[in-house]
Amino acid sequence: MENQMNKVNFENREITPSKIVCVGRNYVEHIRELGNEIPRNMVLFMKPNSAISDVLFSGKDEPIHFEGEICFLNEKGRFSAVGFGLDMTKRELQNKLKSKGLPWERAKAFDGSALFSKFVEISEISQDLSVELEIDGEIVQHGSIRQMIYKPDQVLVEIRTFITLNDGDIVMTGTPEGVGMVNKGSVFVGRILENGKVITSAEWKAE
Repeated sequence: MENQMNKVNFENREITPSKIVCVGRNYVEHIRELGNEIPRNMVLFMKPNSAISDVLFSGKDEPIHFEGEICFLNEKGRFSAVGFGLDMTKRELQNKLKSKGLPWERAKAFDGSALFSKFVEISEISQDLSVELEIDGEIVQHGSIRQMIYKPDQVLVEIRTFITLNDGDIVMTGTPEGVGMVNKGSVFVGRILENGKVITSAEWKAE
């Protein structure tokens, strides 16, 4: 029996993304906290549909880090919806791969490496959209579109230069500073806000 494709929720519909395109190093303070260089060109990488999960896993064999992000759903050539996303990362492995100039997929695209809130419809991309991640009652990440090096419209144009975005595909726009390790039992609450008002959120308990 074949495995079924994973889905995300958009309003009252279930959407099946064929892929997730992610922007790396899009917030200056996050670049600095990891000791990376500010890139001259946009850093893009992908996660497959199989990365999508409803379960937040803590690392058993190796530490897994969280990265909260503003995410957009692509439909008919535009970003039609916004949601909160967690880009899960095997940081130690990623650092080893980077040091050897090797691809990141083993550290970024594994099963369970992409978690999403419900997506909500937007007519346009507000510059006042922001992301917030709370862990065990403490806000650990907060960032807005205004802080991004590459804004969502620029990201969409750049992706189209080399790949087709299908309806339902998701774009993760990068993470602000404050990333860290997932600890078993911790309660994560991710939110997307517009003008300070929560428009969508999700909660997970790390297993």
